Amino acid sequence: MALLHMLHSRRLQAQSEPLIIIVAHLDHGIRDDSSQDRILVQEIAGIYGMPFVFDEARLGQSASEATARQARYNFLNKVVENSTAQAIITAHHEDDALETAILNISRGSGRKGMTSLGNRDNLLRPLLKISKKDLINYAQTNSLKWREDSTNSNTKYKRNHIRHNVVAKFDQETKNELKQLIHKTRLANEQIDEILNAMLKDHLIDNNLDRHWLIGLPHNVGREVLATWLRQNDFRDFDKKTLERMLVGAKVSKNGAKIEVIKNAKMLVKKDELCLVR
Repeated sequence: MALLHMLHSRRLQAQSEPLIIIVAHLDHGIRDDSSQDRILVQEIAGIYGMPFVFDEARLGQSASEATARQARYNFLNKVVENSTAQAIITAHHEDDALETAILNISRGSGRKGMTSLGNRDNLLRPLLKISKKDLINYAQTNSLKWREDSTNSNTKYKRNHIRHNVVAKFDQETKNELKQLIHKTRLANEQIDEILNAMLKDHLIDNNLDRHWLIGLPHNVGREVLATWLRQNDFRDFDKKTLERMLVGAKVSKNGAKIEVIKNAKMLVKKDELCLVR
């Protein structure tokens, strides 16, 4: 609600033609009272004169965080496609970025896990340097209405466990040190990604990867190259086991073998190249 108010204010101040902002809301169907969220958002969107779209997922109370996230972004990407929008804008803030980094570290994710909550060309998160405390102050100062998600206090969800039982115990100095570490890691990742993208550019033909070149790389570098190749093709829900399976498959599989990447996607192994098949 704070982000929506900021975007509305920015739009009113625009000197040139203002952006058209579509308010997109998914009712996950996890809480009994979630329809009240939609009613509030729809009301405010109407006051701001913004088009409003919503859908209902009916996931049920047992739905996992991953399931809810997948449903949410499927919906948002569908709205983008149907409206030819330029990007999705989300209200993830500084505390979210810290929680996500700790969550990914606990899962054993690689270098990208520390900085996975960032901006991309079609996904903008303008509040990543603003704390939740400051956003609440902003909302109160501007007399904004909002609703608290009751599941945010349920520590059966791993993110909530980290929020209430890990991050809550950090003093401000520790939080600042972790935030600085995340920032430095993001800068390092940007440089590494630039190098990997340049390497891939010279060894891709029609998006097919040079198998012999990949096999000749150090094993850890080969995994990073495969991860970059997958991200270039909008595959993001993969893990270390997936990369290891792909790399070993590239090294030892016979011509014509298919290696599973994620659901509904495989890597086709040819004599001289590797292909992604959806």
